[in-house]
Amino acid sequence: MHDLAFLRANLPLVEEKLRLRGVDPSLIAGFAALDTERRTAITEAETLKAQRNALSAEFGRLKREGGDVAAVGAQTSALKERTEQLEMLAASTDLKLRALLESLPNLPHDSVPAGTSEHDNVCEKTWGEPTAFDFPAKPHWEIGEQLGILDFERAAKISGARFVLQFGSGARLERALANFMLDLHTREHGYAEVLPPSLVNSRSLYGTGQLPKFAEDLFHCDDKGEYIAGQLQESDHWLIPTAEVPLTNIFRDETIDLNGGPISFTAHTSCFRSEAGSHGKDTRGMIRQHQFQKVELVKFCRPEDSCAQHELLTSHAEAVLERLELPYRRMLLCTGDMGFSAAKTYDLEVWVPGQQTYREISSCSNFESFQARRANIRYKPDGAKKTEFVHTLNGSGLAVGRTYLAILENYQQADGSVRIPVALQPYMNGETVITKQSLGRAL
Repeated sequence: MHDLAFLRANLPLVEEKLRLRGVDPSLIAGFAALDTERRTAITEAETLKAQRNALSAEFGRLKREGGDVAAVGAQTSALKERTEQLEMLAASTDLKLRALLESLPNLPHDSVPAGTSEHDNVCEKTWGEPTAFDFPAKPHWEIGEQLGILDFERAAKISGARFVLQFGSGARLERALANFMLDLHTREHGYAEVLPPSLVNSRSLYGTGQLPKFAEDLFHCDDKGEYIAGQLQESDHWLIPTAEVPLTNIFRDETIDLNGGPISFTAHTSCFRSEAGSHGKDTRGMIRQHQFQKVELVKFCRPEDSCAQHELLTSHAEAVLERLELPYRRMLLCTGDMGFSAAKTYDLEVWVPGQQTYREISSCSNFESFQARRANIRYKPDGAKKTEFVHTLNGSGLAVGRTYLAILENYQQADGSVRIPVALQPYMNGETVITKQSLGRAL
């Protein structure tokens, strides 16, 4: 959500920044017109109220003196009727103005490059050389199915398309990755681990910016209401698309203490996305699933610290890839490719040799005060009398399923087996290589 006073005072700047994000300029013109209409209605209503008060005093005086109050009474009634009309207009316009504000994305930070698509993103860093083999590299879905650790066909029988079953060492690898990531972030990077709910309410999704604009990308629960005090309560549950939602909303409608430094949370959860509008895109394998595992990083900090904390959070996500020795690159997203709530975003893209390309594995964003304003998360600066909105940040640290497939493709061997990265071996019960599994039989 934007600060209404800031938009009003900086309309040309806001219009330019939103234009860089591909926002229709007519929306800004619509904002200015609605804002003027609302303020005019409020001002006129206040003026008429003052006139009514004066006439009421005159009405009382005439009545005490036995004078004719008919004309004054008629004027007072007319002013009351007009005032009520103006108040209704102001309320209606306020709702329209709020809806328009809710539809506007965050303003890009000055350091974000202008652009319209992913082709305008800027590569800021590469780490490691793209893995090459002296044999034809296979994509992860072939590797996993041949090893018996991935099964897309049976998952589709159970749940439909864009799901996967994992077996044996493959299932253990997923669990090992999550534990490795959590240990790294809590022991070395200073995050507090959280196990949040997987179901959230609409207010939570509104706070982080998923609602109302992106409802079609989410799974809403058609669950039954419950009786409370004899009344049927409507259900309001959504499956989380990312742990960013429950973690950020921990402090919704609260004033938090940041004088001791940023607050940092990490969580491992299942995530659920409908992938609306992605039909035919990345249908093979584990790139775009309806359900997937992710380790999330979320920070709350003072505005003056958020740029540095954004760099730090991104480095924490990069550390996972470097410990696993997976080649990657860091991309600074352009204005036209950022998410709705972000002011600045780095995407980390891992090399996948079976597909001969880089694939996004983490998106690390600084939202500045955009989410905090929607979720009403504040802090009181040291020595200040008034509270201010915090800055929020989050990033994947990492998407577990995509890290999994990156390992299958980068650590594959000519005989079809997959080596386990050294950093993961302590989490794999002594396994150093994944070989063909026997379905349903213990190793």
